Amino acid sequence: MPTSAKRAYAAVFKPQLAYLPPEDRYLIADEPPRYRFNLIGAGINGQEHLRVTHLEGRATIHGVYDPNPGSVAAAQREQARFTGEPLVSYDSLEAACFDERIDGLIIATPNYTHYEVVKVAAESKKPILLEKPIATTVPDAYAITQIAQSYPAVFQVGLQYRFKPTYAEALYEIKERGAVGSVKTISMLEHRIPFLDKVKQWNKFVKYSGDTLIEKCCHYFDLLNLLADSRPQTVYATGGMAVNFTDFRYQGQPADVLDHAQVIIGYQNGVNASFNLCMFAPLFYEELVVCGDLGRLKASEQEDLLAQGGSGNFLELLCHDARPSRRSTPGYPALIEKSGHHGATFIEHVHFVNAIAGEASRAASALEGLWSIVVAAAAQASIATGKVVAIDSYLREQGVSLT
Repeated sequence: MPTSAKRAYAAVFKPQLAYLPPEDRYLIADEPPRYRFNLIGAGINGQEHLRVTHLEGRATIHGVYDPNPGSVAAAQREQARFTGEPLVSYDSLEAACFDERIDGLIIATPNYTHYEVVKVAAESKKPILLEKPIATTVPDAYAITQIAQSYPAVFQVGLQYRFKPTYAEALYEIKERGAVGSVKTISMLEHRIPFLDKVKQWNKFVKYSGDTLIEKCCHYFDLLNLLADSRPQTVYATGGMAVNFTDFRYQGQPADVLDHAQVIIGYQNGVNASFNLCMFAPLFYEELVVCGDLGRLKASEQEDLLAQGGSGNFLELLCHDARPSRRSTPGYPALIEKSGHHGATFIEHVHFVNAIAGEASRAASALEGLWSIVVAAAAQASIATGKVVAIDSYLREQGVSLT
C-alpha cells in the first residue's frame, strides 16, 4: 500500500482505533517521525500548523518560540492532543532556529515581523515554511525572495489556498486538462466576516498587516496569477473602510484597514481578471469563475451561520459542443478538511515534507509569494491615488527589478 494512502487512513481513523495494541496496527501503525520542526509563532495559524504537522505524520513539532505566554500555553495544550512529548519552549528566536536537534522551521509570526525573522532563520540553512504574506511591503518581499533564490534548503511560502479542494480541482481542470480551452477572463470574490482578534490586534492596522489586500487577499492574487499564467501588467482598484472597526481604537490608535475592494488586473498575455472583496458579510463565501474559448468553470465554497445550513464546496464545468460538462462537490476527508483552511494546510504540509525529502512540490515559491504581494500592493496604491498602476513602473518606484 502506498505510504501516502496509509498516512491518509491514519489521519482519519487513528483517533477511533487508539484502543488497539501496537501489534494490531497496520494502517494506523505508529511510525517514528522523520523530521522535527520548530514553530516560530504560536497564534491561531501557528497552532493550525502544529495540528496539521501531527496529522500528516511524517514530522513532529519539537519546540516553539513566541514571546506571548498565552500562545505558548495554547500550543502546549494542542501538542498534548497528539503526543506525550512536551514542546520545548525557547527564550529567543536564535535558540529556536539554531537548535541542532531540528530539521525545519515553520514561521507563523505577525506579518510585519517576517523579514526580520527570515533574516535570522535563514542563517540556520534549515528548510523554511513561511506563512503568507511573504512580507508587508514589496521591497521586503523582494529581499526575502533574494534570500530564497540562493537558499540551500527548501523555502516555501504559505499560499495554501491553491490546495483547497475546489481550487485544486479548478487548477487541474484548467491547467492540466485544458477544460475551458484558452483562458480569457477570470473573476474571483471573497465575502466574509471581519478579521478576528489577534495578539495586540496587529491585523487592524496597515502599519503591521500591510493592509487587507496584502494580509488576506494575497491568496487570491496567487490564484489569479496561476490561472492567468502570465505576469500582471496593470492594476486598477477602488475600495475603502466602510463598516468594520470604524469605532475601534487600540492603545489610542484608530484602525485603518480596508474592509471592501474591487480590483481589476490586466495580464501581459491579454487575460483580464477581477477580484471583489467584502469583509462585512455574515458568512464565509468564495467564488471563482473562469471563462475560456471552450467553456466556463465555476468553483465556490461556503460556510454560513444559518441553522439549516448552506455550507459546502461546489464545482461546475460547462463546455461547448459535444465536450462533457458536469457538477461536483470536491472535498478531502472530513478530519483533514476540519484541520484548517478546508484541508489546504494539510496538503501544504504534504508538499513541504515531500520537498524536504527531495520529491516534487507544487507549493508556492518565494517568487510566487512576491508576485502575489506585487498585485496586492499595486491595488492598494491604486485605491490611494485613484489611478491605474502600471506594474513595470510601480516596481521601478519600489526599487525592485524583476526580469
